[in-house]
Amino acid sequence: MEAMALTYEMMVVLGLLAFTIFLFVSELIRIDLAAILVMVMLGALSALPGLENLADRSELFTGFSSNAVISIIAVMIIGAGLDKTGLMSKVAALILKRGGTTEPRIIPIVSGTVGIISSFMQNVGAAALFLPVISRISARTEIPMSRLAMPMGFCAILGGTITMVGSSPLILLNDLLISANRSLPEAHQMETFSLFSVTPIGIMLLLTGLCYFVLLGRWILPGQRDRGADGGKARTVQTYIENTYGLRADMFEVNVPEGSILIGQTLSDVMVAHHLYILGTSYRGNKVIAPMADTTIEAPARLAILGLRRVLKDELCDPYGIEILPGLDVFADDFAATESGVAEIVIPPGSSVIGQSPMELRLRSTHGLSILAIHRGEETLSHVETEDHAATHIGVVKLQAGDTLVAHVQWDRLTRLKSDQDFVVVTSDFPQEELRPHKVNWALGFFALTLSLILFTDLLLSLALLVGAIGMILSRVLSIDEAYDAVSWSTVFLLASLIPLGMAVQNTGTAAWIAEQILRLLDGWPLWALQAGCAVLATMFTLMMSNVGATVLLVPLAISIAISAGGNPAVFALTVAISTSNSFLIPTHQVNALIMGPAGYRVMDFVRSGGIMTILFLITSMVGLTIFF
Repeated sequence: MEAMALTYEMMVVLGLLAFTIFLFVSELIRIDLAAILVMVMLGALSALPGLENLADRSELFTGFSSNAVISIIAVMIIGAGLDKTGLMSKVAALILKRGGTTEPRIIPIVSGTVGIISSFMQNVGAAALFLPVISRISARTEIPMSRLAMPMGFCAILGGTITMVGSSPLILLNDLLISANRSLPEAHQMETFSLFSVTPIGIMLLLTGLCYFVLLGRWILPGQRDRGADGGKARTVQTYIENTYGLRADMFEVNVPEGSILIGQTLSDVMVAHHLYILGTSYRGNKVIAPMADTTIEAPARLAILGLRRVLKDELCDPYGIEILPGLDVFADDFAATESGVAEIVIPPGSSVIGQSPMELRLRSTHGLSILAIHRGEETLSHVETEDHAATHIGVVKLQAGDTLVAHVQWDRLTRLKSDQDFVVVTSDFPQEELRPHKVNWALGFFALTLSLILFTDLLLSLALLVGAIGMILSRVLSIDEAYDAVSWSTVFLLASLIPLGMAVQNTGTAAWIAEQILRLLDGWPLWALQAGCAVLATMFTLMMSNVGATVLLVPLAISIAISAGGNPAVFALTVAISTSNSFLIPTHQVNALIMGPAGYRVMDFVRSGGIMTILFLITSMVGLTIFF
């Protein structure tokens, strides 16, 4: 067979590939801007004489309407809709309750779940669905999102190898085998693979990924980044109170058992007598945040208390026989940094609340405000006794114009308070989102409809996902503006701008030329080495072009190599289809591009963590193919 000649167009494409990799690794400019620059350069170069076939300029921007990009936009909107109902927060709370709050326990639970889901759902959809979950977990546990997103994303990719419908290359494989059979003699005809043919190998790969991050995560995962889950703005109650007003306190959950002599006392009595704040009560499943001060304590009950551990133990726990729990349990979600915190509210001149006390105004029941302190002039009034001032029963203090109320409040109630002219909300750096739990049935309904369309119909993936996305908007789970805000446009531009380069690599013959050079090097190698060479080749190609394109290009080549060397052509083809999921080195895979922005990753983070994962993937997949095929 005559060797392919290296054309001028191929050399230009190879130069563009090298330039793209240089921009990605060096990060001289942002990665999405680098992708746009390369796309523009590709279009401009195709206008030069002799390079007309480099790219079809009329289709240069078709990446923005590609199935992959539209699918990503849709799954982001669907994920935001589910999160808007509070469902993702509940999922996060369930994971934390069952799995604890430590990184080695959270990573396998979240990543393993995503991996299993991606075995029957497109991996980018599974990753996008859990992106709000890990954001909530990060805010509640103070584990940087950069240490959760990469394990979740990598395991979403790995999970796609568990079934034949988990990733696009495996979906394509049987069609490619049928197509190849038409030109093959009877002795080399290949049987197609069943739905679970690859399951043992996929499970091995998923377990390898989980073990990798659990055992080595502390060393290979990056720490906190500026573009993490909460941008560094989330503040715990105790830290803010201590730094700003000198009121040292911690948040505790206590259990009030039957027979405690605390039963029958009011919250106000306990708070004033022991210099602490009771911010929540839970009695027989009835949970109240910011309960009224005259509420009577019953048992068995849980109380959420803000105070000093020493005071709480010496003055409350020992005398009254109540128990301090090791961490927040019933109230864990309510007092997470994403749900509530400390706010400063000023009483303006002319306010109707001037001259009345917090207890008279029933600020707890009407606005959800648990007043921790009143800052007046140079003085801070609070229940807690400090070196600077004596304890004050702030519930009976008459409010004056200019008073600053320091209050613990749920963020959704603070958002509503901003429209009340009797108060001026000074705090601005809090999540000003309005959850819509009453829309949860609509959200789940359209999510189920989308899954059904994907699994049980031949509808185009992007169209099926858009059905769910548009359903979220029409049912008012999200407004259209909220849907636009939910989309990570940097991810969209990154992927859409790289698609023309991948097409140029394939259409100019550059990919075929590279494959030919490598296959020449492999000529004469033993069968196992040829199979490993095909796996490495597929891994390389999927980094610079779409995994679908790499599969379409390399499967016929792998079949030819296997027949020439006396190997099993179907196994060689499967090796390629599995290996094109080995996309961890740079953020060109859809899942990697999706998590890059929210977690604040840099390209070198993928090179460092993904490099080892790439080697582990190759070793595990080759061992699995040898054992099971």
